Amino acid sequence: MTGTPRTLAEELRTRTDRGLVGLLRARPDLLNPVPGDVTQLATRAGTRASVVRAVERLDRFVLQTAEALAVAPDPCPYDTLGALMGGDAGDPAVAAELPRAVAELRAQALVWGPDERLRLVRTARELLTPSAAHPSPTGLGPTVAEAMAGMSPGLLQEIIAAAGLPTTHDPVTAVAALTALFSDRDRMAALLDTAPAESVAVLDKLLWGPPYGGVTDRPAPHLQWLLDRGLLIPAGARNVVLPREVALHLRGGRAHHTPEPVPPALSPATERDPQLVDNAAASQAFTALATVEELLKEWDLGGPAVLRAGGMSVRDLKRTATALDTTEQLAAFWLELAYAAGLIASDGEADERFAATPAAEEWLQLPDHERWAALAAGWLAATRAPGIVGTADAKGRALAALGPHLDRSPAPEVRRRALGLLATLPPGTAVPATAVLARLQWERPLRGGAPAAGQAPAAGDSASAAPGPDPADDLRSRLAHWTLTEAELLGVTGRGALSTHGRTLIDTASDSAAPTPAETTAAATRAAALLAPLLPEPVDHVLLQADLTAVAPGPLRRPLAEALGVLADIESKGGATVYRFTPGSVRRALDAGRSAAELQEFLATHSRTPVPQPLGYLIDDVARKHGQLRIGAAAAYVRCDDDALLSEILADRRAAGLRLRRLAPTVLAAQTSPDQLLDGLRAMGYAPAAESAAGDVLIARADSYRTPPRTAPAPVPDGPPSPDPTLLAAAVRAIRAGDLAATAERKPVRAATPAPGALPRTTSAETLATMQAAVLTNSALWIGYVNADGAASQRVIAPVRVEGGFVTAYDHTSDEVRTYPLHRITGVAELADDSV
Repeated sequence: MTGTPRTLAEELRTRTDRGLVGLLRARPDLLNPVPGDVTQLATRAGTRASVVRAVERLDRFVLQTAEALAVAPDPCPYDTLGALMGGDAGDPAVAAELPRAVAELRAQALVWGPDERLRLVRTARELLTPSAAHPSPTGLGPTVAEAMAGMSPGLLQEIIAAAGLPTTHDPVTAVAALTALFSDRDRMAALLDTAPAESVAVLDKLLWGPPYGGVTDRPAPHLQWLLDRGLLIPAGARNVVLPREVALHLRGGRAHHTPEPVPPALSPATERDPQLVDNAAASQAFTALATVEELLKEWDLGGPAVLRAGGMSVRDLKRTATALDTTEQLAAFWLELAYAAGLIASDGEADERFAATPAAEEWLQLPDHERWAALAAGWLAATRAPGIVGTADAKGRALAALGPHLDRSPAPEVRRRALGLLATLPPGTAVPATAVLARLQWERPLRGGAPAAGQAPAAGDSASAAPGPDPADDLRSRLAHWTLTEAELLGVTGRGALSTHGRTLIDTASDSAAPTPAETTAAATRAAALLAPLLPEPVDHVLLQADLTAVAPGPLRRPLAEALGVLADIESKGGATVYRFTPGSVRRALDAGRSAAELQEFLATHSRTPVPQPLGYLIDDVARKHGQLRIGAAAAYVRCDDDALLSEILADRRAAGLRLRRLAPTVLAAQTSPDQLLDGLRAMGYAPAAESAAGDVLIARADSYRTPPRTAPAPVPDGPPSPDPTLLAAAVRAIRAGDLAATAERKPVRAATPAPGALPRTTSAETLATMQAAVLTNSALWIGYVNADGAASQRVIAPVRVEGGFVTAYDHTSDEVRTYPLHRITGVAELADDSV
């Protein structure tokens, strides 16, 4: 195609396949479904929903460029756009970056046309053009022509006369003359030199927006001076507006108060030893593993109930926070982290409650670095945002941990981008969170929601733009802030800097902001391999002390940790874990089926210090009393060879609630269940043991409760998925082929030439003859085809064989060899020699 393109579709046809691939990659919503030809692609690229999505993904300077085009003449020469962005004095930084911004808008099909005739797509212009209902970030108002539309011709003549212009014969020329005056720097400066100081002050107040102001029924003289000359134009009964041409003159030609061609710097930077950063991150990674493991242990016999609306109650969240020795907000993070990794879920029973999943058992058996990889991969891809737990939803209800409505689609992209910014810094370098948030806000200024416009000030009062919402309050900024906090908790960063394994975690083969789950898992596995040497090696011993405590000098091997966790209670954590032995903990081990001798041997085997005498006495004393009383299920009974002990229990007032009575010298009956009887006697200071019907001691430790098999929650995508190269190449081929079928030049046939877009019509004999001739000459044809479902389409084919009522041909539209029944071909036309 030669000459200047007249439409966006014509310009898209001139693009290379690589250019179309870039457009479809940047705007994947255009691919669903694949456009039939370039015209359909251009039409879809101009729809409001697609344009809004594309504009939301522009960085601040590219967006400012689009906003400047929206207030510029249409079409706009490149030099005019440069003057709007850099002002009359020019700005070297703006001039250097403006070609990139225009190229980006062109690549995304938001701008088309050559440099001397740049055109913003109509839908984008409608979105970005200032209006009273939707003010522009430029702060500019309507043009003189727009503001004076509908004004009486007599008033127009009065205004141009007051401005020192000759009167005209019609409103159109009057508006044109006033526009030319306001656009002429010299004449406009001369006019303002005659203005009262108070009038100039009013213009200054409205200069950077909002451009609307209020006036009274009888404006002050300095306001009337502006109204008389059209420097302020009535915009309603009590409102006035500053015309765009006047504002641009006062601004020195700049559309924006502060153009931002360069992103904010990531500073101030603090350099740290990369090895110290890695060690700090590894230490926190180990703490994360211990915290999740403790959560699973806390829910080993079943977790809290699921609310009717889904999620955990506030009381259960507080209880979990207490068990983990952390805050409720951090407890919500650990819960959501385990949930994203598929380690906890609801059991789906009638009395629904949360519990560990079967996958948690497998996770607990993995090496530490592999367990970290599972958590990191789940966190990086999750769309759930723990940071909003406790906040109110649209209906004012508090959002619950593990509940619905916690998904925020931009979360994975924001996490990767925030960590990616840290990855651009030298190893070991940290920057304040505010610097990362500022950069993200520059890269996607509209993704958190466009700032609300302020109310119009009174023209005679102090007029300035009302402050919009704090940029730090938008969703992307909050997600980025949570990302930096969560990355530190998970051990991806250390002391504010990205660790070595953290860099590997976000290093995937895909350039997309949303890599595939397989790519995320592979990157997490590589990161875990780098983390493994930094994690502490598990130890197989403890140090027993005379004060009935044991000190673990490091992480214990799993069998030892599990056994010691039954025999003793954890008193404190940290670099060394302190366990305390109590009568209750020793009885717990005896209830689990261990004998006193086995406990003594276990401690002697795994302690680097001798078993202290007080600990040996404690075990023997509890074991001597353990099982002396036997409780079984009749309703419930207590059996003991020592009838004096039973008499003592009967005489104890605390046993009144158990409603005991003597059946025999060595047997008491109770009007309560065996479990309640066990708890009651233990509360009184005794050490009973449950027994079976055969009289054997029952092991009281219950099996771990697990949910049925569950999969990790699927992330909620943020718009259509990013297309892979294969899909992009196939889509471009289909668009090119469809465009060929729709635009190829046809040779005239004896039948009437069909209207544009209509199917060709020929007789069966003409169709067959033309097909056979095309096979002999190896030429292409344009056909109309109706499939078995009745759907009609136009195609360009190169016939290869015609026989048996079928034609076999290479279909340029689908890029494959296909066979068509001749009776479904409505007509055929030869293509011009240069069409294919």
